[in-house]
Amino acid sequence: MTVDTGTPDTDTAGVETDSGPQRGRMSRGTAIELFGIPVLVVIGFLGYVWWRQTASLDYVETSSLAWPEVRLELWDHVKLTIVASLIVVAIAVPLGVVLTRPGLKFLAPAAVGIANTGQAAPSIGLIVLLFMWLSSWSGFWVAILALTLYGVLPVLRNTITGLQGVDPTLVEAGRGLGYPGWAVLLRIELPLALPVIMAGVRTALVLVVGTAALATFVNAGGLGGMITAGITL
Repeated sequence: MTVDTGTPDTDTAGVETDSGPQRGRMSRGTAIELFGIPVLVVIGFLGYVWWRQTASLDYVETSSLAWPEVRLELWDHVKLTIVASLIVVAIAVPLGVVLTRPGLKFLAPAAVGIANTGQAAPSIGLIVLLFMWLSSWSGFWVAILALTLYGVLPVLRNTITGLQGVDPTLVEAGRGLGYPGWAVLLRIELPLALPVIMAGVRTALVLVVGTAALATFVNAGGLGGMITAGITL
């Protein structure tokens, strides 16, 4: 006969053996991934503010680093990054989905090879050459085109890899339940491939943010203006 004492089971060391997973708590790795980079950015910006307020600058340096000028360049940089990233995702994810469908799988290596060509070109050379070629375009859209070409590869490659890595038995199970092809894609394949796809999006975002600094060379604004001002001075 077993007597229920109302207390959780413990081992001989007095430690609870039926602890179970603690729900609702964020893991350390996830917390670092979500908040680590924003915290570093804030710390870096505060360091810049402290230096800007205490540094001895001449008239030219003061005008180049004036707060209205910094805000304008920062806003231009954010616009370049957001627009280019949205276009990259809008192109690369659907293209990756199409290239994993049975009838078009053979085109995936060629598409990834073309995307590799866009990223293999030196970023500043790509931006300047596009600006010379598309002389009738504004600098902003030339920079957007270059940033899109530069950021497509990680998202496209990870979309293809993520969808190809889905367990085929799960796909067959979905079809066995009567799901049409689009429902299998939306309810089974994409959710399972999402972590891999998001890793590609994060990589593309890092590339776009860094490369957007070169947009200043085609008069598209961005924080690269501070770099050129530093070189000039």
